[in-house]
Amino acid sequence: MDNSKKRLNDILRQLAEIDYVHPEDIPNIDLYMDQVLTFLNQELGTVREVNEDKAMTKTMINNYTKNQILPPPEKKKYSREHMLNLIFIYYFKNFLGLKDIKSILDPINAKYYGDSEGVDFFDIYCNMVGYEHTVAKEVTKDIIKKYNFSREVFEEEDEESKDILQDFTFICLLSFDVFVKKMMIEQYISDRRKEEEEQADKSEDSEVKTEESQK
Repeated sequence: MDNSKKRLNDILRQLAEIDYVHPEDIPNIDLYMDQVLTFLNQELGTVREVNEDKAMTKTMINNYTKNQILPPPEKKKYSREHMLNLIFIYYFKNFLGLKDIKSILDPINAKYYGDSEGVDFFDIYCNMVGYEHTVAKEVTKDIIKKYNFSREVFEEEDEESKDILQDFTFICLLSFDVFVKKMMIEQYISDRRKEEEEQADKSEDSEVKTEESQK
């Protein structure tokens, strides 16, 4: 087996080993910071970056709270909703800035954090992870497709050059995919933020007009 094929198989093997934090494993009791860190660093082990010592630290969590991305703890304890927030934050922070993450989580926390009738934050998480296997299969198919395409280019080059150029093509294809999706997410968030700001301005104008008419 050539080196490039072996590298691909290694990637696919790692992808198959990635596992989400199972909903039933998330404690439904309030935890102190040290307990939160122990749980997250253990449960997020399969998705942690190679050069990442810990999935989450005390400094990170305090920073998320300071930036109003994570609701503050109650009496230094973190609820299951806090844990769910931190899990989502962990995934998002790999490709989005804190401002965008806040824009994503704010409406969810506003409506589904804590006691809520009907769907709650835990239900949302269960729904998301339910798609995990389906998405993983589609991602695997796409990676293989990009790899096969990269093996079809620069065929006329010598073996050493061909290996370098085909690997570069494969990396570029994967990178472009990430770039486009990241750009789409950021644009979607930006458009939604503008709509919310425009709606807030209209509501404010309406309140001002009402007050003036009552004078």
